[in-house]
Amino acid sequence: MIIQKYDDSRQEEVRDVVLEVLLEHGFEYDRLKDSDLKDINGYYFAKGGTFFVGLDNDKVVGTAGVRKLNGNLCEIRRIYLKKGFRGKGNGEKLFLAAMDFAEKNCSGAVLKTDSTLKKARGMYLKHGFTFVKEEEGYLYYEKRF
Repeated sequence: MIIQKYDDSRQEEVRDVVLEVLLEHGFEYDRLKDSDLKDINGYYFAKGGTFFVGLDNDKVVGTAGVRKLNGNLCEIRRIYLKKGFRGKGNGEKLFLAAMDFAEKNCSGAVLKTDSTLKKARGMYLKHGFTFVKEEEGYLYYEKRF
């Protein structure tokens, strides 16, 4: 898997990957929560963040986003990977690309994940994130740089 910065030619592929992973885990597309998928440039890049795609044979198989927040913090989002590419270090590669950007451009990062995603939780803790709280089935983590 090759990691590249997102460009608009990949918008539909990104949306398809995210929706496929959401459905696989029992979640549906939410018009409000998933509105970033309609304007990735505006949601991530225009505010000083970034968005990466993981490519295999020139097809999007994974995603990772960093959204800038107030106070020089950022949120790491959209660490998604198609099923056939998991368990090979690809998710961690995407996460580390997002982390590298965050560490160079922010003073800290926050993220949230569903409580059922145990592998993701382990990866966040392994890379120095601290559990903050659980709210409505979501777990919140943070890390200062």
